Amino acid sequence: MDPLALTLIELGAVVFCLGLLARLAGRIGMSPIPLYLLGGLFFGAGGIVKLEGMQEFAHLSSEIGVILLLLMLGLEYTAAELVTGLRRSWQAGVLDLVLNFLPGALLAVLLGWGVVGAMVMGGVTYISSSGIAAKVITDLGRIGNRETPVVLSILVFEDLAMAVYLPILTATLAGVSFVMGLQTVGISLAVVTVVLMVALRHGHHVSKAVHSENSEVFLLNLLGAALLVAGLASAMQVSAAVGAFMLGIAISGATAHSATRILEPLRDLFAAIFFVVFGLNTDPSTIPPVLGWALLLAIVTAATKMITGFWAARRAGIGRAGRFRAGAALIARGEFSIVIAGLAVASGVVPQELAAMATAYVLIMAVTGPLAARFVEPVVAMLRRPAKPPAVRTADGV
Repeated sequence: MDPLALTLIELGAVVFCLGLLARLAGRIGMSPIPLYLLGGLFFGAGGIVKLEGMQEFAHLSSEIGVILLLLMLGLEYTAAELVTGLRRSWQAGVLDLVLNFLPGALLAVLLGWGVVGAMVMGGVTYISSSGIAAKVITDLGRIGNRETPVVLSILVFEDLAMAVYLPILTATLAGVSFVMGLQTVGISLAVVTVVLMVALRHGHHVSKAVHSENSEVFLLNLLGAALLVAGLASAMQVSAAVGAFMLGIAISGATAHSATRILEPLRDLFAAIFFVVFGLNTDPSTIPPVLGWALLLAIVTAATKMITGFWAARRAGIGRAGRFRAGAALIARGEFSIVIAGLAVASGVVPQELAAMATAYVLIMAVTGPLAARFVEPVVAMLRRPAKPPAVRTADGV
């Protein structure tokens, strides 16, 4: 068959199936990410059907998906909100980092994946899914709850930590020397600092440069700027994803809201392809051997996220039910965890078992997180309900 025809047929079939999976996820009230990963597993290496015609396009599309995911994440915050959130949540953020990075890192060492594997798995277990958390909070009508700012502050801290972590990870995976690694980290920190300063003082100029009342021009400006900044960041040995994230932060005000609205369908399309591609590159036969470890890791890190949210909410003076809600909102892992694992696997430095572990772990956590957030409040209410007093028998036996 003609290669172009094969590519179009496979791509069309994949995108159409993604639509069906997203519809199914919406009906059962869960994130579509686990279904996208499962779809990739079924039709990738070792799956039922191996898709070969769309590989080149899928690789580039998945890279664009990562860029758009991080750009949209940056658009959710202003530089002032990031700085304020960091000041408010740094203690909870440090606790979150320690409690949730260590389990993944220790397991990687136990499985013999070395320092690089430990660094990767630590990042996979540390970062919560901002997308899933935001969707759950919105769907459950908890935006106005007192614990919601606490949750958002922790998520902001995690996003800032990723701005430092990703360049370090990229340098480590590239196998650069210690001096070059320090240089890369220094450049990354300098870029982050400069962008935050520009966003704080001149964010309106950045917004004006990309804004247009014409939606077509606006979309082209945004997408072009995102790809350009991501490419320049990559050329400077800073993660392309971090470059897109910092551009999103620099865009503020009404322009950011309009950008979110106009980019959302494009983000959903390319992000879905990214998750599918990750599944396509993971051999399903490698998952059963690590499934037990992934389940154990899920149980441990669900507990550590609950501890983080509970402690942070208690420090903010929030009641018991709100503390549990805050912890449950942080449980889900998703897009960022897969981005980290994808970078590691693409480098060829870590074993393929790590991809299987990350896939199984994210599948479990992306399903468990929304369920925990939905049912934690009824469970807490049931535990707080006083027990019924024993029946007292009267003289007539009643």
